[in-house]
Amino acid sequence: MRNVSTYLWRKSSFSGDASNCVNVAAANGNIAIRESDEPEAILTTTPAALRAFIRGTKAGRLDHVSPKGPPQRTT
Repeated sequence: MRNVSTYLWRKSSFSGDASNCVNVAAANGNIAIRESDEPEAILTTTPAALRAFIRGTKAGRLDHVSPKGPPQRTT
């Protein structure tokens, strides 16, 4: 992975002038993600994994995330 200072970081247009936003950058075929208020903490993922995460989030599959695991279904 190249030096993170050379990444072309982009932030969401929804962030406006806020200083606490998420930045993303292309990183050698992967995606780098960081928070603007803690820029040294960078996550990397593949485009496919990020798409799956976003789709799952939009579908509500992460609405009940808990350290105890997913909620049990009752019938």
